[in-house]
Amino acid sequence: MIDRHGRGPFRTCALLLAVLASVAPASWAAETKGKPAEWKLSTAVGPAFALGSAGERWARLIVERSGGKLAVKLYPGATLAERDPAREFLALRDGAADLAVGSTLFWSAQVAELNVIGLPWLVPGPKGLEALVAGTMTERLAAAIERAGAVPLAFAALQFREIATTTTDPRAPADFAGLAIRGAPVPSLADLFVALGARPRSMAFADAQAAFMAGTLGAQEGPPVSLSAARLDALGIRHVLLWGAVAEVAVFAMNRTTWNALTPEQQGLVRGAAQQVAREVPALARAENDAAIVDLRRRGVTVTRLTASGRAAFASAARGAYDKWAAVAGPDLVDAAETAVKATTP
Repeated sequence: MIDRHGRGPFRTCALLLAVLASVAPASWAAETKGKPAEWKLSTAVGPAFALGSAGERWARLIVERSGGKLAVKLYPGATLAERDPAREFLALRDGAADLAVGSTLFWSAQVAELNVIGLPWLVPGPKGLEALVAGTMTERLAAAIERAGAVPLAFAALQFREIATTTTDPRAPADFAGLAIRGAPVPSLADLFVALGARPRSMAFADAQAAFMAGTLGAQEGPPVSLSAARLDALGIRHVLLWGAVAEVAVFAMNRTTWNALTPEQQGLVRGAAQQVAREVPALARAENDAAIVDLRRRGVTVTRLTASGRAAFASAARGAYDKWAAVAGPDLVDAAETAVKATTP
């Protein structure tokens, strides 16, 4: 119906919406007053693993130390990065995640310098790995992450990736000739396996299960906890070689825009919480790996640790892959890493 001034139903609705618009913001503000914006924290794995546990612990410390003025929610399984750990740094840089605890192996796709950590057989053991996240090495890795677009807050030695096999009990490079290995979809890992004469495969776990059962897949790489959690012994895995070929470091970092919006006091709180959790990570990772090895042996899997001479033989065979990715990481950085590691060797 139209009144004598020519106003109809649409005019009346417009007036009503204008009134609601003027009232709603005040109402919404009252409802959300005092509630902090919730940051999203990404990890590639859940809290059952050391890396995911570190993310959960960091989130909790931020909330506790801020008295609830800062809120953080954990998003495990790389859910903020299309469930792809190799895209996690992009999610952090571009704002899909506000915080992240990630692995240098997967973040190396966007931060080339991080490839130094995973150079095959660069690191002889835990002490060498800890040397890569101390002193000037930390400063150089942090600067690289800054240049790539995120704010690094802490580093922690994490673990080594090992190799599990079915019928083959590999002890020498020649044992890898023609071996089909399922690995993380990381180019440096693929090049390592190719250098040893193996055939790297990237596939979903469901496809890998079928391939193991069919005998067309002979090995799986990964940290011991992943090998144990996947129950690979049920798929025919009989041997695990602790060869220490590729190391990983955990990185605690924040989105740059989110960081810049904080007060200096808040920045100090977030950084301090990250550094505290980072100090806890190496012990968590060691306990996690030790428990996984015990579990694998309990289920009938033979676990063998590579000898020093065996390491030397593998390192020599993989030298081409080492040199290729050393060039990607940067010769000066690699020289510094080699020097830091040698200083820990008796």
